[in-house]
Amino acid sequence: MASEHFNARPVFPSGVRHAHVKHTSHFTVVGNHLAQHRELSLTAIGLAVYIQSVPGGTRIGIKDLAGRFTEGEIRIASALRELERTGYLSRTREHLPGGRIITRTVSHNRPGAVPHVQRSPSTPTPPEPPEPRSRPRVEPAPVAPEADVRPEPQPQPEPEPQPAPAPEPRPEAPAPTPAPPVPAPSDVSPARHRAACELLARLRRVDHRLLLGERDIRRLAPGVESWLERGASADAVVCALTANLPDQPRNPAGLIAHRLSAQLPPQLGPVHRALDHVPPDPFQTCPTCDRAFRSPTPGTCGDCGVGHAA
Repeated sequence: MASEHFNARPVFPSGVRHAHVKHTSHFTVVGNHLAQHRELSLTAIGLAVYIQSVPGGTRIGIKDLAGRFTEGEIRIASALRELERTGYLSRTREHLPGGRIITRTVSHNRPGAVPHVQRSPSTPTPPEPPEPRSRPRVEPAPVAPEADVRPEPQPQPEPEPQPAPAPEPRPEAPAPTPAPPVPAPSDVSPARHRAACELLARLRRVDHRLLLGERDIRRLAPGVESWLERGASADAVVCALTANLPDQPRNPAGLIAHRLSAQLPPQLGPVHRALDHVPPDPFQTCPTCDRAFRSPTPGTCGDCGVGHAA
């Protein structure tokens, strides 16, 4: 006959198992009627537990709770209405003597029961009685040798909060780069200055983002004159100023001033062209001496013409 084992561990069915640790501080007692309520949502149950855990006088408005948790204002407002409907929360409006209206919010940890009177923050709390200097020592009860007894785990100390890291210094904004000076022509030409101003004013027809004011046109006109003085055509200047523009130029006048200075074409020397080929005169035959000579028209040669003239 097999012997019975009284210290064998029981077999737990599938499901949750609790590993309980005794709380000595920072805990809140919540009834199962709230934690296992069948008509409240998880958001309402968690919100009720949070409201019951905070000290009196804590602001629990919708905006305050939305700033504390990840849920939005609509979801928090719906959870507060659930708590009011089930009796865990009551909100009443009161009129103050100065005409101001405030909302009194009361949290009930057990709806329907007579609540304890909560002291206001201004009412002083009576001092607690001092603890006795020596407590009587309680001897532990004897434990049977065959029982499987395990020591109760000790609560772990709460870790000390880590100091907040020092904020990193923000990089200083770079100083704005001064605009390059606009090149100036070597000589003054009223006609060329007028053509430069018309070219700059006409840029907005090529691209609407290059809309310039009269003050910017007068400032940039000497740069365009320098390009025209160095042999650049008006179409070439327009193509150089409007090519590859950014999507949203912040300063069109500064962009044009930079291009007039950075892309200034070099001064070209005079162009030496070869003379055109002139064909020689055709051959003619002198009727006097029957000699061949070149002449544009028929007649006598040079020798016969000199003798005839003599």
